[in-house]
Amino acid sequence: MSPELRTVTESEYPDWLRAVNNGFLRPLADTEQEIAERLAHTDLSRVQGVFDNGRCVATFLSFSQELTVVGGATVRADAVSAVTVTATHRRRGLLRRMMAADLAAAKERGDVVASLIAAEYPIYGRYGFGPATWTTEWEIDVPRAGLDPHRPALSEADGGSVALVDGADVRKLGPELHARLAARQPGIVSRDQRWWDWHTGVGVPAHEAWTEPFYGVYRTADGEVDGLVVYRAGTEWSDSNQPHNKATVSGLIAVTPAAERALWNYVCSIDWITTVRTGNRAPDDLLPLLLPDPRAARTVTQADWLWLRLLDVPRALEARTYATEATLVLDVRDQTGPAAGRFLLDVSPSGASCTPTTRSADLALDVRELASLYLGDESALRLAALGRVEENRAGAVATAETVFRTARRPWCPDVF
Repeated sequence: MSPELRTVTESEYPDWLRAVNNGFLRPLADTEQEIAERLAHTDLSRVQGVFDNGRCVATFLSFSQELTVVGGATVRADAVSAVTVTATHRRRGLLRRMMAADLAAAKERGDVVASLIAAEYPIYGRYGFGPATWTTEWEIDVPRAGLDPHRPALSEADGGSVALVDGADVRKLGPELHARLAARQPGIVSRDQRWWDWHTGVGVPAHEAWTEPFYGVYRTADGEVDGLVVYRAGTEWSDSNQPHNKATVSGLIAVTPAAERALWNYVCSIDWITTVRTGNRAPDDLLPLLLPDPRAARTVTQADWLWLRLLDVPRALEARTYATEATLVLDVRDQTGPAAGRFLLDVSPSGASCTPTTRSADLALDVRELASLYLGDESALRLAALGRVEENRAGAVATAETVFRTARRPWCPDVF
């Protein structure tokens, strides 16, 4: 019999979870308690598995998510995760079947986009996904950076301050701060209460080692929390009794430049810390230029991060804002999903309209390229030079460049 794709039942969930762990090279065994805890937060109607002779050989799940787009509005996203195909069952179209079923259900629910973090680059383009945000990580040589530990951070001129807090404080203060960031930063995805619990040590599965981090918050002179940093630190000393300790930042969110400056200044001025690893940041993050010597921040990671797939082109393009006034007719190609069509896009700073049309196309592009343009990160000019956008009207690519590009790059700080 051929492998069967079906929605996973509660009794099948342990086998499905073992297949997930196998795919991600994690320990295969989960205790009954861990399985029960996972099930309590899992919508089984959105968990798919492929079974061959009673054994789960491919996995897929999705969950509801909100994505911030350009201008601060949010759209409903179908967040895809836990995608695996066992090595014994590759090249049989199992992922294609699971993806098609999930995207059809997402479209039926009214989701505007699908989202994921791609473990490998070549996989998801064939399903209409394109990289919509990128990530950069720096490693800072603190002694070389040129910061004067005896001088206050620039923000302290306004009366701001940094203080250490605990996990309970973060669970209380973090959601509101994140909501303020989401209202202004394209690429941010929603975090539920379970996210804040897990990332402060509450309900962490036993097989996931947990070490309590340090938490620092930046408060303005009025006491408002405008920033949060989470970091862990090692303890290593040289033979000459000199500290060579590294602080690894797992998260830093700030809603003002003052808060961002203060938190980086704080992390780089901690006694005994000689190296700071920044974690996932936007490629145009302020950080390197905050240092007197920006070369002290060495790029260690530069990679694609959040991938998107448009499910409803009109709703997606109408949800974001635009800084210019223009009209484009887009011929969107989508061989594996529901986004194909020709659309008339009228934009201005006061709003946008996107409707199906029979007019001649100005640009022709695959839905994956439209996804890369959507949050303002990719360049239409660059895609055209690569042969991924076809210009049917002279000047249309230049128009698309001004329509879609944003002054600052989108950023997604989360993995899911």
